Amino acid sequence: MFEQIEGSQAVAKAIALCRPEVICAYPITPQTHIVEGCAEMIRTGAIQNCEFINVESEFAALSVAIGSSAAGARTYTATASQGLLFMAEAVYNAAGLGLPIVMTIGNRAIGAPINIWNDHSDSMALRDAGWIQLHAETNQEAADLHIQAFKLAERLSAPVMVCMDGFILTHAYERVAIPDQAQVDAFLPPYQPRQILDPADPYTIGAMVGPEAFMEVRYLAHDKLLQALSVIPEIQQEFKEVFGRESGGLFHGYRVEDAETVVVTMGSLAGTVKDLVDEVRENGAKIGVITLCSYRPFPLDGLRHALQGAAKVIVLEKSLALGFGGVLAADVRTALHGRDTHIHTVIAGLGGRPITRKSLARMFARVERDDLKDPHFLDLDLDIVRREIDNQRSQITAGPIAENILREIGPCGPKAV
Repeated sequence: MFEQIEGSQAVAKAIALCRPEVICAYPITPQTHIVEGCAEMIRTGAIQNCEFINVESEFAALSVAIGSSAAGARTYTATASQGLLFMAEAVYNAAGLGLPIVMTIGNRAIGAPINIWNDHSDSMALRDAGWIQLHAETNQEAADLHIQAFKLAERLSAPVMVCMDGFILTHAYERVAIPDQAQVDAFLPPYQPRQILDPADPYTIGAMVGPEAFMEVRYLAHDKLLQALSVIPEIQQEFKEVFGRESGGLFHGYRVEDAETVVVTMGSLAGTVKDLVDEVRENGAKIGVITLCSYRPFPLDGLRHALQGAAKVIVLEKSLALGFGGVLAADVRTALHGRDTHIHTVIAGLGGRPITRKSLARMFARVERDDLKDPHFLDLDLDIVRREIDNQRSQITAGPIAENILREIGPCGPKAV
């Protein structure tokens, strides 16, 4: 049934349909509406046989999730930004223990300075923690991916993050098809844990492992994520058979068959890029888009094949490895290693900076002219940056950079682009 619904509430309803047994969370913007929605459904009985556990922190939230999953309960939690970093130790533990926890990340920038708006800094910071990472393009896909995530997590006995852009998706109202319980039950079987703490059959999990076995243990965790490269498309097909729509998978291609230039991106940004691609194609430009859904595991072989006809690749991402450059771009370069493909790194939207079609169109034109420095920072005000660099070099007590920049910009914000 279609509903005009906020993205967070659509996800909460999707979680409810998966029959979780334990939900534990600590509220942090922009994830809060999801867990509030789940808590309300538990209170009213819309979610039955489920305990909502209030905790004192994000670290506690995932620690409780580890305990409940190890005890054999289908477990869910959610977080964002600093909350994800606060639970970092537990994030690694959940993956190392092979526990099929599903966690929503309402993607948000990392401070300091404090910023509550969207980019991908948070989930990228823990991209190698051993969790499967799925990124949603739309609220429909966000809801669908959570249903798929439980099946994926439980089939592999591995934790799954479902990442959705904070505010852009979590707080946006869109038309979303909410399935009925019978459909979800037909797709997602009752949880049968591969490992369970049982007093009648005691054993230890999380024991000390020395040098003689640690490499083998880590390799098996690596191999489990590689298995997901084939399991994710299988679950995508199973989902289509039950629900009648395409959703999820490793990545989506849009007008890439004859494309000479392909934009690779993740999350909600893909919709803006697709609209612009339609526009520039009317003027004869052969541009396409690949939207990654599975970021970890990274579909190296599939992406390499999908980009085989592209002369130029633009990696458009909302993340930055300080002192290095593009995070996603580095993975795309690995996929295309040995190819004579010109790869452009474009960093955009950090801290929620608007990404406009006008700015993207200018960037596309510069790529066509081979006039784009790598990495390119979309709409970066270099004049302000240069003045602050000079300020920091010339004064011993130059003051905090963030406050200096805000003083430069003034009360009306950055100049229009």
